[in-house]
Amino acid sequence: MEVRSTYKYARISPFKAREVTREIQGLPVSAALDLLAFTPKKAAFLINKTLKSAIANAENNANLKPDGLVVKEAVVGEGPTLKRMMARARGSASRILKRTSHIRIVLSDEIRIETRETRKAKRQQQKRAANKQTGSEASESGAVTAQKKGAKRKQSAKTEK
Repeated sequence: MEVRSTYKYARISPFKAREVTREIQGLPVSAALDLLAFTPKKAAFLINKTLKSAIANAENNANLKPDGLVVKEAVVGEGPTLKRMMARARGSASRILKRTSHIRIVLSDEIRIETRETRKAKRQQQKRAANKQTGSEASESGAVTAQKKGAKRKQSAKTEK
């Protein structure tokens, strides 16, 4: 089941917030909370708030346990931009754009949590399969080259006669 939480009109540029959301996508909730707690950015604080809200929604509304949840999606969309003016030289003015963003986090319990151990075992299994394949190909190619050599010897013997 999917649970979502949205933080609208967050006073941070979407570009800056996306940098942090990319890091937590696909992580288990506990790992994502740890990562956000030790990330020294304003966006990390705002995303942490949204993630905690999503966890609370999962517990209270969907009766899910937080230890089985995974961050399925963490998206930062662009909100409305506040336009301000700043005085410049000779009575002119320049525009200042104060950007806002909408942070959306979707948690799911259907995605299998991949730990380092399972990833390592999977990688080793793939290596073994690749080694078996190359070993069988090498024996086949060895047999083919032996046949070619035998054919060349026969041809050279015929030409010498």
